[in-house]
Amino acid sequence: MDFGVVLQNDPPAARVIDLAKRAETYGFSHAWTFDSHLLWEEPYVVYSRILNETHKLIVGPMVTNPATRDWTVTASTFATLNEMYGNRTICGIGRGDSAVRVINGKPVSVADMYASIEVIRGLASGETVDYKGTQLRLPWNPDSRLPVWVAAYGPKMLALTGEVADGFILQLADPDITAWSIAAVRAAAEAAGRDPDAVTICVAAPAYVTDGTEAGLAHGRDQCRWFGGMVGNHVADLVARYGGDGSAVPTALTDYIKDREGYDYNEHGRAGNTHTSFVPDAVIDRFCLIGPPEVQVQRLNELADLGVDQFALYLQHDDKDHTLSAYGERVIPAVNLREAAKL
Repeated sequence: MDFGVVLQNDPPAARVIDLAKRAETYGFSHAWTFDSHLLWEEPYVVYSRILNETHKLIVGPMVTNPATRDWTVTASTFATLNEMYGNRTICGIGRGDSAVRVINGKPVSVADMYASIEVIRGLASGETVDYKGTQLRLPWNPDSRLPVWVAAYGPKMLALTGEVADGFILQLADPDITAWSIAAVRAAAEAAGRDPDAVTICVAAPAYVTDGTEAGLAHGRDQCRWFGGMVGNHVADLVARYGGDGSAVPTALTDYIKDREGYDYNEHGRAGNTHTSFVPDAVIDRFCLIGPPEVQVQRLNELADLGVDQFALYLQHDDKDHTLSAYGERVIPAVNLREAAKL
């Protein structure tokens, strides 16, 4: 299993860069960041520094969207980074949440998602694409390559992911929901004539390494409760579209938002978010990884058995350094056991 770290572009940028560098030394393969241009600093500027100060680390947004940036600009940005540092970028993309809602916009349609992926990935992978009736390419970097991973929860986006995406991002770590989501993506891939195993599966969720005490567990839950609120924004959209009876989306995903009363994006992605008190402890335990290293290894092995290729660890809490070191020293080595040198 690969491991990624998901960082927030809060200033100072030097701290974000430092965490990404440390993640690489601990064996993480990917550094992701939020992409919400009003709430936090501009990610692509920060990526340039991260790439310059690391060796193999792959960087990208978790996630960008097709609404707030022209698709050709997004492609050009990735192709430029690839020209400067080798093909070490990746594009996580979704329909849009904080970046578009803060400016009173709406998530894009599924049809626009399809089109944007073809344009962004095509241009940033040396291809000629059709954009607004014109044939376009980036002739200055024909060797650029950009994988596109789609973040999805609902049936239509899961189907899109299976049909066209290089990877699937599920932003929660509940094994039952993970199994249902992966099955939907793989079924769509097979129906589209693709190899279902060609779609890389990424589960992204907060992890908080505790000392095994009840007090430590309680504190870890409170530090990660924001995540249930963030996921709840997408779940509310699903309930509005499909209802909450479990016929289209599992009730394990939808039931917990019944007491949700709005959301303040000024507190988006932050520990202590005052608009996430509706999220119960049981949901935090299902969606996140909280506990001592051995408990986290058990969940990660369960996810790996379901077909998860990467776990991306959200690092938005008060114990960033310890969590990174615990993963590097105790979690990652236990999940990815080294093979014997002598057979």
